[in-house]
Parts: sequence; structure tokens; C-alpha cells
Amino acid sequence: MMKMRTEPGCTLALVLAAAGSSSRMGTKGKKEYLPLKRGTVLSESARAFLEAADFEQVIVSIPQGAEREARNAFFSDPDMHALLKNAKLIFTEGGSTRQESVFRALLKISSEHTAVLIHDAARPFVSKEIIQSVISAACAYGAASPVIAPVDTQKELAPDGTIARHLARKSIGAVQTPQGFLSGPLIACHRKAAQQGLECTDDTEIWDAFPELTGGKKVFCTKGSAENRKITFSQDMEERQEMRIGIGTDMHRLTDGRALVLGGVRIPCEKGELGHSDGDVLLHAIADALLGAAGLGDIGSYFPPEDPEWKDADSALLLKKIWNDIKKAGWTLNNLDCVIEIEQPKILPWRQKIRESVARILEAETESVFVKAKTNEKLGAVGAWEAARACCVCLLAQK
Repeated sequence: MMKMRTEPGCTLALVLAAAGSSSRMGTKGKKEYLPLKRGTVLSESARAFLEAADFEQVIVSIPQGAEREARNAFFSDPDMHALLKNAKLIFTEGGSTRQESVFRALLKISSEHTAVLIHDAARPFVSKEIIQSVISAACAYGAASPVIAPVDTQKELAPDGTIARHLARKSIGAVQTPQGFLSGPLIACHRKAAQQGLECTDDTEIWDAFPELTGGKKVFCTKGSAENRKITFSQDMEERQEMRIGIGTDMHRLTDGRALVLGGVRIPCEKGELGHSDGDVLLHAIADALLGAAGLGDIGSYFPPEDPEWKDADSALLLKKIWNDIKKAGWTLNNLDCVIEIEQPKILPWRQKIRESVARILEAETESVFVKAKTNEKLGAVGAWEAARACCVCLLAQK
């Protein structure tokens, strides 16, 4: 998704709330400074916003005396300087509560900025869609927050530990961040809340507490996501995996005077595969399955058959190059299941060597690669011992 374009005259500021103690994580140090993806939790949260829209100010609320550590965590992502571009970065010390910390950060906002987004820096998995929908709704309605429906039925509890009231789940939502607001009215609400000693759990509650300052505008609910979770405990650091299935097939004519190569293993035989490369029908099918799952094309686009460079090339080296590109894209191999169709010779005595060879090429455990062999019962080109065919299905995982 491209960066969104805000309306003319609408400028944006971002507040990242990162002044808490992280006491519930059970780890040493702040959770926002823990390593994640290209940098830290803090830098990943900032990256999500800087890639989604143009912010003129980024204000990070931090513990007292922690600017150096916070700055190192923020710039742990080598792309951060380029992502900031012309945005002004400010680190500001927080207070004794989240509300006070956010208020102090809001006071750093330039008066000309139209809207501000407030986000828990410990929510690094926020999507561009959520960010951009909150910006649009905040500019249109004055205030907005992403909301998700609760999974469990909610109850209101009495002081004695019993259920006081049964709540209708369809009318309940769990709010997330970022929460977006017109900055002027929100700052006024925070100021009045501080004067009155009013303590609120989030900024939407502060906004709703003073309708005379917001023009009576209500908070608009945008679509949240379970992926936009807040890191509170150590297990929350675990990233969800995307899984993809790929399928690849290949078929080569068999001819005299060629070596039979399957999975990088040369097998004694009167006939071998005819092909521009060494004709390894199994590795070619594997390559197409992997490329398809990763969305990176097919073996023909990688190594065009009309290109003399690949004449009689070792298919194991070709697959190795393909696998290196797939790894760079962040994919790992879960498992590979292959079928070789050839009338003769018998593949069973060679199966383990083929599995080990394929696993070695893909830097995988042999147990994650399986190979089966079938004849074609004398039917078709395979059955007439005129061709060999292979089919492969793979499962790739990406965090």
C-alpha cells in the first residue's frame, strides 16, 4: 500500500507512548527496546507509521533519563534516518502515568498541526490499513480509534466478585491504538483533565469527558485487528507465521547418451533426461514449487532455456541460487513432498540418497523432504519409457 495523501492543510503529528516500566514482561530492560525484525519493537512501531503517511513530528515519550537508550533503540533500524526525512523527532520524558506522559508529549506538538495519532510503542504489528483508516476518520470526525469485537462474552463484575451485569457482546468493542484526534481539542481536554485530577484509561475517554471542548464530536470506530496486539508478556513477542503452498511439475524426454539425474543424484541407466541444462526433472519441479509459493516467478524466467549460459548447467546449482533468493525474501522450508514418475530404473534403492541430496541443497533436514516413485503402468510417454515426470508440493513459512 502506498503512503496516503492527506487533505491540503492537514498536517500530522505522531506520539509514541514508551514511558512505561515494562514490569509485566519478566525481562530485563524495556520491552520497546527488545530486538524485533529490522531493529527493535520501538523502531518497528515507528516504521509502520512513517511508511503509511507523512508525519511532520514524531514525539516519543520515554522514562526519565533514558533518551540515549531510547535513541539507540529508535535508530537500530538502519533505514530510520531515510524514513524520517523531514519529520522532526522529539524525545520527551514521561510522567507517573500514561495519561500524564501523553499529555507532556502533546504539549510538544506545534500548534499548526491538525491531527495527532497516539500509539502504544509496544504495538509493533500495526498495519498500514489501520493507520490510514484512523487518519482519515480522525480528520473527518474529529476522533477515531480502531476497535475489535471481543472473543469472549463480557461481564461487569461486582466488588464482591460476583457478576453484576451481563453485557451484550454485539455492542461491546475492545479499543486499540493508534487513536487519532484533532490536536487542538484533544490538548484542551487533557489540560482540563489534569486540572480536575480526572484519571482516564485512554485518550478516547478523555475526549468524551469534555464535549464542550470537542464540539460534541464522538469517537468514530474504525476496524481493528487481532494482529495489532500489544506486547505485554514475553510470549507476545512471538511473530505470527504466514504459510504458503507451492506446486511444481516438470517433464523431460528420455534419450540415449544422457545421464539420468534425479534430485542431484546420478543414477546408472541406459537413458537420461533431454534438456537445456542437465535435465534434472525433479529439481526443476522443486524449483517451480518453491518459486510459486514465494511468489518469485518460475524456473523458466530465472534461467531461460534459450540462454546459452545455462547449457548443460548443474540443476543443483540453479536450485541453490533460487533458494538463496527465497531465503532473502524471508521464507523457510517447512516440508517438501515429491513424486517421480519413471518406468525404469527402480528408484527405491536411490530414494534416501535423493532425499539427502535435495535436503543438502535446500539446507534442510532430510526428514522434511520426502520422495516417492511411480511407474505409469506402460501408459503414455512415461509408460513407454520415453519421458520422466516429477511433481512437487512444498510448504513455506514466513514470519
